[in-house]
Amino acid sequence: MIGREFFQRDPLSCARDLVGSRLVWGEMSGIVVETEAYDAEGDEACHTFFRPSAREFVSRHEAGAAYIYLNYGVHWMLNVLVRGDREGFVLVRALEPVGGLDAMRKRRRQPVDVELCLGPGKLTRALGIGPEHHGIDLCGDPDHAFFASGPGLRVRATPRIGITRAVGLKWRFIAEGNLHVSGPKRKGRVGPKSHPA
Repeated sequence: MIGREFFQRDPLSCARDLVGSRLVWGEMSGIVVETEAYDAEGDEACHTFFRPSAREFVSRHEAGAAYIYLNYGVHWMLNVLVRGDREGFVLVRALEPVGGLDAMRKRRRQPVDVELCLGPGKLTRALGIGPEHHGIDLCGDPDHAFFASGPGLRVRATPRIGITRAVGLKWRFIAEGNLHVSGPKRKGRVGPKSHPA
């Protein structure tokens, strides 16, 4: 299980290094293939820039706490609090599902595995993540935690997507070539189930 010290540093390096880890959520799990970094200071796209409640969350919680919010009144988003030399959040944007796929398919009403966690709202729905998980410690419970995985993913930085402020910063990190990364549809993305049931 990834410990608290992993999240006690700056959001950018944390977001990059979280790609390739395995997120476990109860019976379900997936490899993190896309993240975004948000800096608590001076980042106009970060909630701390315009939400006092987000600044209060940072001050009251330890690194590794789950910051869950409702985006556009529709999708819950899973973020991890980072508190080191710089404070901020890492948004988990996409997973490659590897465990508990039947439960994910049922929640998402989606039979194609590559589509299950293809974006931050889809992955929270697939895993059953909601407001009841806001503030939980992702470093203290192996049933809701990140685990280190072996090497093998090539990580690339790109501009963040789905935002209207500070759009030019290359603070989105993706597993290059992975079909489970969100964004514009690519030819060949939708296909056979990628993992056995």
